[in-house]
Amino acid sequence: MTPERCQVQGCSAQVYAPGGTGSLCKDHFIQFVNWRRRRGPGMFQKYAAMSMEGRDAIVAEWKKTVTVVE
Repeated sequence: MTPERCQVQGCSAQVYAPGGTGSLCKDHFIQFVNWRRRRGPGMFQKYAAMSMEGRDAIVAEWKKTVTVVE
């Protein structure tokens, strides 16, 4: 069985934390949390109350802002 990798396209780092139904590496997870924080303090409560499908939509929106540097 191969170890799970970050869900950001082009990133091959190992999984650190969940991002929706997928998983993110440590660097991308920190970027995701910071992105949510910049969207306002209510985003944390909103995200916590969302279904997994809703969370996936938020993660997909965030992934549009990510650039992968190798």
